[in-house]
Amino acid sequence: MNPNGTGGQRPKGGKSSMNKYELALIVNAKIEDDVRTATVEKAKEYITRFGGTVTEVEEWGKKKLAYEIQKMSDGFYYFIQFEAASDVPAQLEQNVRIMDNVLRFLCVRKDEA
Repeated sequence: MNPNGTGGQRPKGGKSSMNKYELALIVNAKIEDDVRTATVEKAKEYITRFGGTVTEVEEWGKKKLAYEIQKMSDGFYYFIQFEAASDVPAQLEQNVRIMDNVLRFLCVRKDEA
């Protein structure tokens, strides 16, 4: 620990550096099913490309949005759970941000509890 009590470096060895994350995607509801599936597959591909592993994909289906996004009032909701190193969410967000059919996304770290 530093003299000022801020912590400093993490201990070496022991626990894995893989963290658990969840990526929430809202996909355009006006596209075909196969295009929507391809959009989710592309997001999963980005996760594995950057060294993460997808553990679960939840499809919540078509839901009404709280407010219109790009003149659309409905979207398909997907929640992708994955494990990855701490730098992966930033790389993932850079790529998901420019995907055409993704209306909104949010990547959060899940608590261990």
